[in-house]
Amino acid sequence: MRIDLTGRLALVTGASRGIGRQIALTLGAAGARVACIATNEALLSEVVARIPGGLALRCDVSKPPEIDAAVQKTAEAFGGLDILVNNAGVTRDNLLVRMKEEEWDTVLDVNLKAPFLFLKAASRALLRSKSGRVINIASVAGVMGNPGQANYSASKGGLIAMTKSAAREYASRGICVNAIAPGFVKTDMAAKVDPKTLEAVVANIPFKRMAEPSEIASVALFLASDLASYITGQVIVVDGGMAM
Repeated sequence: MRIDLTGRLALVTGASRGIGRQIALTLGAAGARVACIATNEALLSEVVARIPGGLALRCDVSKPPEIDAAVQKTAEAFGGLDILVNNAGVTRDNLLVRMKEEEWDTVLDVNLKAPFLFLKAASRALLRSKSGRVINIASVAGVMGNPGQANYSASKGGLIAMTKSAAREYASRGICVNAIAPGFVKTDMAAKVDPKTLEAVVANIPFKRMAEPSEIASVALFLASDLASYITGQVIVVDGGMAM
């Protein structure tokens, strides 16, 4: 079965690389027009070149005025918005007792505050949509916690909680709000993990491997489609069984 998103209008944050890039390409391949949000304009251009009718917008998601401008430009260029994918995220790992306040604030601003601001800014357009979808990319760290990632785990746990609250608020207008919680995925972020640490983590995954970005993007595609029209407030864990 091929999922057809022809005519759907999407915005994906953190779309220049990793999971966000693959989600943008997957939605575009299904027929959606996709506004790709990130700070690296060169990488954005490469992604948008592969999406018919795509739009590249530079945006620092830690700056609220830029978020408002990006959503406004998307809605104006597309004439609306149906799908919002909050994917942009950062890590600043450290043991809690050594963690600097700046490391905490940076991660919470990008991973939790930005999705809130994007959803708030996009609400008017989503409420006018007949197929509104919000997909928040959380993490298994927000479900089970992770040593050395108190800030990251808190941000993703908060994103999961916000997903559930938003799902209840938007349900009366037919908007589905869900989260995906990936485990370890083959991205630039995972490549920065110490090899020995990564090896130990993978050894504890029942599938004995990390996920491919496409395996996360396929879940996002499903949640963006009509097949998921009665699913809201859910957290779909895609981690190869790591958090069972």
